[in-house]
Amino acid sequence: MTNRFTLFFTILLLSGCSAFPDHGQGGMAEGYHSSISPVMPDEPLGPEHGLRFEWELGARHLDVLVLEGAELCFPATVLQARRLQDRIVRELHGGLEFDAANDIIIQRATLERLEKQLDAVKRSGACVPASADGYSNASDLAAEIYTLLNVDNQFAFNSPEVNPKYMGHLAEAVHLLRDLPQYSLHVTGHADSVGGSAANKKLSLERANQVKRYLQIFGLSPSRITVDAVGSTDPLFEGSEPQNRLVNRRVSIELVEADANSADEGSQP
Repeated sequence: MTNRFTLFFTILLLSGCSAFPDHGQGGMAEGYHSSISPVMPDEPLGPEHGLRFEWELGARHLDVLVLEGAELCFPATVLQARRLQDRIVRELHGGLEFDAANDIIIQRATLERLEKQLDAVKRSGACVPASADGYSNASDLAAEIYTLLNVDNQFAFNSPEVNPKYMGHLAEAVHLLRDLPQYSLHVTGHADSVGGSAANKKLSLERANQVKRYLQIFGLSPSRITVDAVGSTDPLFEGSEPQNRLVNRRVSIELVEADANSADEGSQP
């Protein structure tokens, strides 16, 4: 009887009923998304939020390097950096702050080295990636920048924190603005129809300043950015439906040419 049970158990382990997953399909960590949700307004801040911010900066730095051609010139390094970004997310989701902090340091060094290598091969002509020169004219490039800066779904309800996807659009826009030094940006904060006028004015200004902060982090000079806020007085869509409120939680960003900016400089508050 014992031998039969042993044989049956051995066959069961070796059969298709095994609990082991197929290669590349297992591990609880593989179920996590490769992104981090924005901080909610009522969420208490802790040390992990600093790590989340560092992760976002690394992700956007990598986005900019890819836009500059890093994936074409150094595909293996970019792949490694993306895998490390995903690993840091899993560590943050799992509460492994110490491991995440160590990997963030490694990622920061990797991206800095990649940036120097990319600059070197571009200067030498060893690798010539596609760039913003692919646009037929400056007007087309300006239109693309405007679209990136003014996409929907920028903020969560009652929050000035920038959604990660919109943060990526800001990074891409700043990269393209390097080829258009004659443009500055005027950032106007908006709020949806929920709440009082004073609170909405304050929230919309916080949103504008937060976007300005990220534009600066991604490399745009503060002298090229002005901010304003209108609260809920200038909605993109009228009505209190959820889809309208989502779109109205935004900043609107205008591209201002240098000559026009100089002419209006005296009228700025």
